[in-house]
Amino acid sequence: MAWALKLPLADEVIESGLVQDFDASLSGIGQELGAGAYSMSDVLALPIFKQEESNLPPESDNKILPFQYVLCAATSPAVKLHDETLTYLNQGQSYEIRMLDNRKMGELPEINGKMVKSIIRVVFHDRRLQYTEHQQLEGWRWNRPGDRILDLDIPMSVGVVDPRANPTQLNTVEFLWDPSKRTSVFIQVHCISTEFTMRKHGGEKGVPFRIQIDTFKENEAGEYTEHLHSASCQIKVFKPKGADRKQKTDREKMEKRAPQEKEKYQPSYETTILTECSPWPEATYVNNSPSPGFNSTHNSFPVTEGNGSPSHQPEPVAQLADVSLSCHLLRRESESNQNLLPTATPQEAQQWLHRNRFSPFCRLFTNFSGADLLKLTREDVIQICGPADGIRLFNALKGRVVRPRLTIYVCQESQQAREQHQKHENGDGTNNTFFVYHAIYLEDLTAVELTEKLAQLFSISPRQISQIFKQGPTGIHVLVSDEMIQNFQDEVCFVLDTMKAETNDGYHIILK
Repeated sequence: MAWALKLPLADEVIESGLVQDFDASLSGIGQELGAGAYSMSDVLALPIFKQEESNLPPESDNKILPFQYVLCAATSPAVKLHDETLTYLNQGQSYEIRMLDNRKMGELPEINGKMVKSIIRVVFHDRRLQYTEHQQLEGWRWNRPGDRILDLDIPMSVGVVDPRANPTQLNTVEFLWDPSKRTSVFIQVHCISTEFTMRKHGGEKGVPFRIQIDTFKENEAGEYTEHLHSASCQIKVFKPKGADRKQKTDREKMEKRAPQEKEKYQPSYETTILTECSPWPEATYVNNSPSPGFNSTHNSFPVTEGNGSPSHQPEPVAQLADVSLSCHLLRRESESNQNLLPTATPQEAQQWLHRNRFSPFCRLFTNFSGADLLKLTREDVIQICGPADGIRLFNALKGRVVRPRLTIYVCQESQQAREQHQKHENGDGTNNTFFVYHAIYLEDLTAVELTEKLAQLFSISPRQISQIFKQGPTGIHVLVSDEMIQNFQDEVCFVLDTMKAETNDGYHIILK
């Protein structure tokens, strides 16, 4: 009986020994797969991985971006591996973005010693909110009159030249900077993520934003329209000190997780590196018409499209032919007053929106043809674009034109017309001269405005017009003033004569 009792004991010893051996073998496997047992770089250095790496396209391993933007704010530790980083910001707090030149030797030599232009935007991360961005921003503007979503902290910024914030674009700022010099721009975000949630009952999660930077270089015309680089990062904005509390909460949650769970999450980095992305779609339209002050040559007067280039040399007034002048004006009027046609393609509709200053809505109407836009009712347009811009777009679609305060008709007097007029006065011939008049529309009713309109008519700079006179009784020349223009009769006709100025290279214009 005693012998029979020893059998289970022996079996038990044998079984426990097998268990210990099995545990030891498992323990060994765990140690071999532990974080300190090997280095990933050592594994990738094996011949088999080197052979596979050599088959990769050269662009993927040698691509170096020309610029790098670093947001000086810590990333969240509660972001899983392979997901995009998330950074928490405090509302109204200044955060530094370092603008770094990352070019290799000899790369982009055309910007050496020159400025580049960067545009910083705060936009929605969710695609759903991107489609209604304009309505969301208009609602925010209505609730926070006078405030901006994004601001530059100018006193703290370094290396920033000519910073600008468009009053109509609350979420955008732009500036010039020299890549060869140290540049740091400090930004302030004044909206919080919970302001754009659908239901606000307290405790809801805020929507994520994106900080995007688009950088452009100068083209031959002195305009910053050639795209160089774009990068962005994901952020959430909290009320003051809320970002610090959220960062602490995420850190404490991660500390409570098991080591195996921690390995599924990214570590928290002290700074956030903006990753490369596509340029913001609106930039392709906005930057075709650069903001004033970013041109290498500054003009005090608006000029026509034909003489916008710095190398353009305007022709003397006396040498302009009536026929070329008429063709130029007819072509210009047809371009500016062209209505959107039902047969317009989506690309042509986009161009029409840009031409008529509806660039912020180009993304909303990306796939709309001319017929699609013209089918929209007044209520549809107001609902999509908001009251102010909606009414303006509806009137533009229907081709409604506001009557100007004053309309005058002018005709350039040529040498042939003078001779015909002289013969007619002397009774030597019949007056069969055909005169072509052009309409000039005035809103401000000032001499400066008339000078600019006449300069556009002759395709010259307003600086070349010294004085404007009106021929009075007995042929006297009366200087045209603001008060005289305000007393002009509507739709009055004038014949323009030119006379060389004595003091400079300009011309006097006489209204007959």
